[in-house]
Amino acid sequence: MSYMPEKEADFVEWSGNLIAVSTAHKIEWNLPEDKLLEMQTLHTEVKTLHELCQTASYTKLDMQAKNEKKALLVHLEEVFVRNNLQNNDAMTDNGRRALRIPIYDTTPTPHPAPSAIPEIEVVTPHPRTVHIKFRDEHAARWGKPKYVHGLECVWGIREAPPDKVKDLLHSEFATRSPLELVFEENERGKKVYFATRWENGTVKKGLWSDILFAVIP
Repeated sequence: MSYMPEKEADFVEWSGNLIAVSTAHKIEWNLPEDKLLEMQTLHTEVKTLHELCQTASYTKLDMQAKNEKKALLVHLEEVFVRNNLQNNDAMTDNGRRALRIPIYDTTPTPHPAPSAIPEIEVVTPHPRTVHIKFRDEHAARWGKPKYVHGLECVWGIREAPPDKVKDLLHSEFATRSPLELVFEENERGKKVYFATRWENGTVKKGLWSDILFAVIP
């Protein structure tokens, strides 16, 4: 996410601040304690591994573990910010400043629901990792088109293709390409089916793509 610092040390500090401020205001902002605890546990692991990887004694396995746990933490915090902070009537601009998350215009310019279907390319750069690259159809560059807030993706690991999109029970959202899905070791070799659609800034949704699949590496 663009509001998350790119430098890893800065991200670790930003993540700690997000969790600390959210925890301090969890009652006021009606935040789910289980999500806060999940993020705190993962943040502690990422911070420990990040510090270890700054020393001469780290191994490739340490680096791999750190990268995988960081990817999970980024995803958890992206979903938490979107679902529990930005879409929260109790949240104020001062709260957003303390959390270091974007302050959006409360009266956005209306735009119609997206009419196009995302063009998708699947990349498997690492074990247990699937990247879903997305762009407007025939666009020169990967990414979301104008007036689109991001890509909604529903997915599920299945032995057979689903009959309907609603049979895919997991949901992800990305504002930057690619969307990353991270799986467990025992899920390698299985098929993950998914469908995607655009969503604009006023939560109007476009048409679903075909149901596609990728093999988990």
